[in-house]
Amino acid sequence: MFGQLRRFSMRSISFLDASSATFGSELAAACFILTVKIDRICLASSALRVREGSETPARATIEGMGSVFLTAHWRSLAMLNYEVPPALLRPFVPNGVELDSYQGRTLASMVGFLFDDTKIRGVSVPFHQRFEEVNLRFYVKRRRVDGWVRGVVFIREIVPKFFVAAIANHLYHEKYEAMPMRHEVAERSARYEWQIGSRWNSLSVAVEGDPHLPVSGSEEEFITEHYWGYTAQPDGSTLEYQVAHPRWPVWRATAAILDAGIAALYGDAFVPYLSVTPSSALLANGSEVAVYAGVPLPPSDSPNG
Repeated sequence: MFGQLRRFSMRSISFLDASSATFGSELAAACFILTVKIDRICLASSALRVREGSETPARATIEGMGSVFLTAHWRSLAMLNYEVPPALLRPFVPNGVELDSYQGRTLASMVGFLFDDTKIRGVSVPFHQRFEEVNLRFYVKRRRVDGWVRGVVFIREIVPKFFVAAIANHLYHEKYEAMPMRHEVAERSARYEWQIGSRWNSLSVAVEGDPHLPVSGSEEEFITEHYWGYTAQPDGSTLEYQVAHPRWPVWRATAAILDAGIAALYGDAFVPYLSVTPSSALLANGSEVAVYAGVPLPPSDSPNG
């Protein structure tokens, strides 16, 4: 039944994408909300079966779970990296994962990039195909039976689209906020801006030379090659989702600037660490990406580290 409802909703979005003006946009957004709510119901149903022991996590495969939820092309990724004390990030670490570090250094990154050709379940949502995002993220790892996997956790994500922020926050308990945004990108530079009140905040990088694939064990590899995301839920559980993309050639930035109201965005505790020159900065052209539907971590996973 849920699968039939989802297919009907996505067909409605596809039809309305060809419709005109505000009416089509509003109805398409409503269908998009319905689709994500259906996914949320499926996710809750799967989590309940896992908790009750009727299915192991590996076998909790209802229709749609573990499938691709979102595809897009991520372009012009500007990444400013800062060394921070582990204690600053521990309150944000979801259960089941622990802080990751590079050569003993705990890093957080301000990242700006463009979503392009964005599709949900293979369907473009009208007026939501191309937009900016700026986020503050840090790095975690999770032990599995087959070894460690590396992931990211987001402290705050900024987009210009109200529906993107509202749906992610309400249904998936992400930390999005909608703000006016704008950008300037070129072959060897990228600048992202977002407005809070009357102030325009900005993140920018500039590079020279040619990009290169990250060397194994390098900081560039550590920053760019985390292929899992983790999100804490209100009941203390954690969602895990996969982000698939090829390795990105990157540039080391020759100039990087974060001009932002850090306290207003992230709180006073972050001010001393994000107000300094970043320890490193990168630019990547990006690629097509696929974000898979979230799956709850099994309840046996240990608390965060």
